[in-house]
Amino acid sequence: MTSGFHDGERAVQRRAGVLAEASRLSGMLATPHLGGGMSRFLADRDLAVLTGRDETGELWTSPLLGWPGFLVAHDSTLTVRTAPSAGEPLHRLPQGQQVAVMALDLAIRRRVRLNGTLTRVEDHELEMSVGQAYGNCPQYIQQRHLHHDGIEGAEAHTVTRRYGSLQPEHIALITQADTFILGTTHPTHGADTSHRGGSPGFVRVEESGELWWPDYPGNNLFNSFGNIVTDPTTALLFLDFATGTALQISGTSTLEWVMPGAAGDDAATGRRVRFTPVHVAATSGLPFRALDLTSSRDNPPLT
Repeated sequence: MTSGFHDGERAVQRRAGVLAEASRLSGMLATPHLGGGMSRFLADRDLAVLTGRDETGELWTSPLLGWPGFLVAHDSTLTVRTAPSAGEPLHRLPQGQQVAVMALDLAIRRRVRLNGTLTRVEDHELEMSVGQAYGNCPQYIQQRHLHHDGIEGAEAHTVTRRYGSLQPEHIALITQADTFILGTTHPTHGADTSHRGGSPGFVRVEESGELWWPDYPGNNLFNSFGNIVTDPTTALLFLDFATGTALQISGTSTLEWVMPGAAGDDAATGRRVRFTPVHVAATSGLPFRALDLTSSRDNPPLT
């Protein structure tokens, strides 16, 4: 993994007019030491997400669930004491590839992104050499208190089904979602996992089956967008917090520049992403629920 911004990130930063602001934050991308507060934050988490490629090379983003302590950080190594279960797209994903993990605490609206190389894969454990690790602000994270029920042995109760296109129940989940996870990749700078949130309906579904969503103001690094303009390969993960269902979609994305304030440009950034689904997987029976919800005050109104 190469440190610093790559050409795709710089191109988006330049067009958005935020090169100087992004440069001031470039130190976030330096090689990390996973000690102190970072290690403690990871150790207390019970939810993470993983972006990587399956055995055929398709990019996916998968949920990782465990009791606090399942994420163990030391120096520049992250050990994940769980792994995608049998049937999931990233079950037994190949080691040696570039991957990204994001640890989430929805209750306190905090997230940490870790990018690096997958060095070990076992049925119930992964190990990652981390090249980048940094936190993001709480913007657009809807507050939820996650409850787990029977993590041990949960694999026996999960069912993953594959689809050639989005089904009506998938579209219903997407159009009601206030949160999803975006996985992207770059040939030399590796994979990235990013959180996206907004009011229900902020992800639009067209009759063609394509999805699109407007960009909201953030940290101006444009890690995801920089990856997309370099490599359109993209993975989405939607979680149904009421039923314990994960909807995973692998496809391609395009960054579109539109007239600021146009219909659907909720935050008037003049940017949106159009996503074309290629592969769809839905896993039911996952042991998580969150029935409470406090929406982020940062969510722009839909236009």
